[in-house]
Amino acid sequence: MAAACGSSSKTTAPTSLAPPTSAAMGSGPVDVLYAGSLVDLMTDDIGPGFHTATGYTFNGTSGDSGSLASEIKGKTVVGDVYISANPSKDVGLEGTSNGSWVSWYALFATSPLVLGYNPNSKFAQDLKTEPWYTVLAQPGILVGRTDPATDPKGVLAVTALQDAAKTYSLPALTTLSTESSDVYAENTLVGRLQAGQLDVGFFYGVEATAANIVTVPLTGVPSTLEAEYTISVLNNAPHLAAADAFVQYLLGAEGAAALAKEGLVTMKPLSVSGTPPASLQGVLSGG
Repeated sequence: MAAACGSSSKTTAPTSLAPPTSAAMGSGPVDVLYAGSLVDLMTDDIGPGFHTATGYTFNGTSGDSGSLASEIKGKTVVGDVYISANPSKDVGLEGTSNGSWVSWYALFATSPLVLGYNPNSKFAQDLKTEPWYTVLAQPGILVGRTDPATDPKGVLAVTALQDAAKTYSLPALTTLSTESSDVYAENTLVGRLQAGQLDVGFFYGVEATAANIVTVPLTGVPSTLEAEYTISVLNNAPHLAAADAFVQYLLGAEGAAALAKEGLVTMKPLSVSGTPPASLQGVLSGG
């Protein structure tokens, strides 16, 4: 498929770094399979910046994290690097029973779940003055979310709706959390909202920022609802040198600056599971 698409603290503003000399440049592709909520970040910032800095060519395939994991296991997609929006998807690729695709992963950034809305929606004014959960309980509102069976964001959206339904006795939100008519593919949700086909949608802050979507925070629910972005080099990666270079770039100074520009909260220190290769020990340990 082709691309469309400890404690934490924000990193500093982007800086302009000179590319390495030609002697240090690599060549060839790196195939990155990544969560669809990062499509603008990857195609507009990380991909071009990585190529300039290293000489390698970024080839990205975006999708919901669970579907990408299933395609990796089913060998219907080949990749070097996997970026998920939830560590559980990495765990599902660990061990011999799962193909041993992942032997380590690093949690490198988070982004909150938010409710985005079309400013031309008839419910827009209510969202500015009333709690989000009372507006979503109104009849006729068109809500969009992703599939909880495959996408971590879909799971979080269901959690938000069900928590609010229970806390505020709003059975309409329980209905919203269980019906399938408001479920859409992740790579279509932004476009549907912007086209006026939806009044509201559940997004991560990073994708809402990139698409200039107006949002309201999901206040009033007890759960912590956020994407937890992880990165790993897949075992038997066809382009291992390029994959290592991509991880080093994303987690280095230039990558961190691009993440911060889009509002991602980067992890300091990184949370690493498993045993990474020696070639990545430095960047993963913060060195």
